[in-house]
Amino acid sequence: MPPPAPIRRRVVVTGLGVVSCAGIGLDAFWEGLHSPAPPGEHRVHDFDPSSWFDVKAARRADRFQQFAVATAQMALDDAGDLSIDPMRAGVVHGTGVGGLETLETQVGVLNEKGERRVSPFLVPMMMSNAGAAAISMRFGWRGPCETIVTACAAGSQAIGAALRLIASGRCDAVISGGAECAMTPIGLAAFRNMTALSTTGVSRPFDARRDGFVIAEGAASLVLEELEHARARGARIYAELLGAASTADAYHITAPSPGGAGALACMELALEDAGVAPSEVEHVNAHGTSTPLNDLAEAEAIEKLFGRAGPLVTSIKGVTGHSLGAAGAIEAAACCLTIDRKQVPPTAGLEQLDPEMHIEVAAGGPRPYRGGAVLSNSFGFGGHNGCLVFAPLASTP
Repeated sequence: MPPPAPIRRRVVVTGLGVVSCAGIGLDAFWEGLHSPAPPGEHRVHDFDPSSWFDVKAARRADRFQQFAVATAQMALDDAGDLSIDPMRAGVVHGTGVGGLETLETQVGVLNEKGERRVSPFLVPMMMSNAGAAAISMRFGWRGPCETIVTACAAGSQAIGAALRLIASGRCDAVISGGAECAMTPIGLAAFRNMTALSTTGVSRPFDARRDGFVIAEGAASLVLEELEHARARGARIYAELLGAASTADAYHITAPSPGGAGALACMELALEDAGVAPSEVEHVNAHGTSTPLNDLAEAEAIEKLFGRAGPLVTSIKGVTGHSLGAAGAIEAAACCLTIDRKQVPPTAGLEQLDPEMHIEVAAGGPRPYRGGAVLSNSFGFGGHNGCLVFAPLASTP
């Protein structure tokens, strides 16, 4: 007789925290998703680290780490009293480039003042795992503490890894998400010189006139919790995380595989993991970066999976811009708010759908959400793909 299949525990979202150019905190973020894109660079201009750090600690934390800790604190405050065994509480956070601002600043110090003036905190501030490490130390969570560094798929893949830690029984709760602050002079120059950025400074996901992404900074954290643990403490539940998947295109360092083959495989595996049929998906929160190749490949993959009468698609990057390794986490938070507030935000910047695309995209205003499954897509340089499937708790057995 074959061994019995392992019991898979159910995972729910009980806390959310967001720092974005669209707004800091859930209400401001949600309002921002329904507003025009902020003018100018998509920085988080009103972020004040003193709300989460004393002056000394803030000086010793790169901005991406500050964002990670701030959103984790927001998410934990939102979740309420977890009363959890610290050995069964984990952290999985993602980033694309980590502490680039610190590295760039200290290279300048080296060139101008010599090696003896380079900060001894350079390494712990620039390392990509600084955000996850800081979260675990701040809250004393002593379970697995891991960092996912898979470019623009990092936030989603981190949440998928957190799902598996809880579903397998290793953890009862995990803080997961992503943080990114790569808008430094060298970061902007690099993306500009590879012609990835919009020359107009406008993000237009799926629009016929799209000409590149608008780089942004930001972060989001989610408290993921085992369902019975959450129920026992009377927690508010935003959504159930039904499944996740990750794949690789194995094709090109920056371009997506032709026809969106890697994206399609990832979406199919995520739905299979979630036990959800394509017909049960009501909404896709797309990667939708506003770049010519990526938007077209994703639209092709969505059409192949769902057909032309497929689910409603939106990309919040029309407002938030593209925050690289944080994007998937910010979009996961938007998915949970869509389920909780029963509304799909519009795709800002979309005025004329690319005629080569045969998908229904929310534009011009929000659309109602009626309770089906929600698929969130993230695709990154290197061919990394990550997909998540959320649904209201009431809609699952």
